Amino acid sequence: MDARGPGSSASLFRKPAPPGPPPAAARPGPPPAAPPAVRRARFHGSGGTLFGLSVVNVLRTLLTLGVYYFWGKTRIRRYLFGQTEFEGDRFGYHGTGAELCWGFARAFVVFFVPILGLSLIRDVLDVDPGLKGLAAFGISVLVLVFIPVAMVGARRYRLSRASWRGIRLSFRGRAGQFIGIFLRGTLLVGVTFGLYYPWFATERQAFMVSHSHFGNERFAFDGKGRDLFWPFLLAVLLTLPTLGLGWVWFIARRRRFFWNHTAFGEARFRSTVTGSALLGLWLLNALLLVGTLGLGWPWVRVRTLQFTLRYLALEGPLDVERIRQQAREASATGEGLASFLDTGFDLG
Repeated sequence: MDARGPGSSASLFRKPAPPGPPPAAARPGPPPAAPPAVRRARFHGSGGTLFGLSVVNVLRTLLTLGVYYFWGKTRIRRYLFGQTEFEGDRFGYHGTGAELCWGFARAFVVFFVPILGLSLIRDVLDVDPGLKGLAAFGISVLVLVFIPVAMVGARRYRLSRASWRGIRLSFRGRAGQFIGIFLRGTLLVGVTFGLYYPWFATERQAFMVSHSHFGNERFAFDGKGRDLFWPFLLAVLLTLPTLGLGWVWFIARRRRFFWNHTAFGEARFRSTVTGSALLGLWLLNALLLVGTLGLGWPWVRVRTLQFTLRYLALEGPLDVERIRQQAREASATGEGLASFLDTGFDLG
């Protein structure tokens, strides 16, 4: 037997061999990428509270022969914004009833007085038929211009009066540019028997989103109309077989398309709403309104807002610290115009 075996004194004083590299399977790899942060807004309001506000608004509007309507509308908005939370902070609404009232008055003078005058020439006064034709043409032009101006003006006003963490939102698009988009799109939709609608809707959304800001940070939109065309065409083809219900799935698809192509800085919005969920919301809302003879409207509004936020998230990094205030003044004239058609900015 060898005296220098494992138990010998020589083996005890032998220097251990330097450790070799660990096996490939045991080597630590790069840390797994962290999942993107997912942020959701929450609405804490209730239909009962909104119902109480609505009852008071109706009574005061009746007592003031309609004048209080604008102050009541502001109270509702302030409640809805104040009950909406994102990242632990509530939104704020800073509009006033007086702004809405004067905006409505200016909108009436700028648009509806001329339309009323042209209507008298077309329908009442005994004038030359050629003049009647010009009056009818003028009414059509004013109405076509009225809609895009109302949409831009309402969005500009509503965003300028909204804030989060003390920083205001704003809209910086020009009404003249949007009028061009709207008139061209309307014409092309008519010429193509509606097939241009996906491009028209996408152009409008791109304009509204890409000119919207939160402080000094701009929202972005990168959707293309062609991506919405095939779902639109499928909805058209399924209109008769589905008795029109196929359009619910297209509306959900359009909502996902618009939100999923909207970004804020390095973060992107993500909507997961489905056609079946949207149909369920609408059916229950309709039953609630019919069953309560319209008194369930506050609960319908709360349910709709909660539904929208449930299927909407903001994913990715959000550096709020670098956002700075850049508030913009905005007239309520466009909001007054939108009051006639209920156009403008609404979530979802």
